[in-house]
Amino acid sequence: MPRQGASAPIPAVGQDGAPRSRRGLRTRATLIGAARTVFERDGYLDARITDIAKEAGVAAGSFYTYFDGKEEIFAALVETVQEDMLHPHVRERPEGDGAAAQIDAANREYLRAYKRNVRLMALFEQVAQIDEEFEVLRRKRGHAFITRNTNLIRRLQEEGKADTDIDPRVTALALSTMVSRMAYLVFVLGERIPFERLLENLNMIWVNALRLEEP
Repeated sequence: MPRQGASAPIPAVGQDGAPRSRRGLRTRATLIGAARTVFERDGYLDARITDIAKEAGVAAGSFYTYFDGKEEIFAALVETVQEDMLHPHVRERPEGDGAAAQIDAANREYLRAYKRNVRLMALFEQVAQIDEEFEVLRRKRGHAFITRNTNLIRRLQEEGKADTDIDPRVTALALSTMVSRMAYLVFVLGERIPFERLLENLNMIWVNALRLEEP
């Protein structure tokens, strides 16, 4: 019990679960990085919190300062990978670039990011099959790609470059699903298609589906 007049200790995390200090942010990030190592090595079901804490170099009790359990840190890991998968460098490209160039950039960076995170992408698919909450999380992650590609198609229609008869969201859903499943087939299941050939054909299907009108 604190002595009279003394201030109560400041909690390590706020009510929203976010760390209050730089040290806390570093520790949380270290735990997420350690979780990635353990999940990729042992799989989701066999991964243990004690192993994650050991990999992070912190006491097992410190884990619960930042996360309630394995499910919560796995969800945090999904969020960090999603940002990589959404490839911010593509979002920085000028809108004045040609439509085909924008499509190529988006597909190229998506495939690169998928390949870079292939072990986790395979793990996400497995966990989503056995946990309803992560299936919902996977769908939300997919919606982020659908929304981005819907906006791209709609903008191309407004610029008079893409077929205005197609529904932007339905088309984005179909084309994005195609790219995602092809990435899974090639990088996870081992379908032997060279990267550039895969990219070239996916781009061609996109261009044909949108009936792009460019010089």
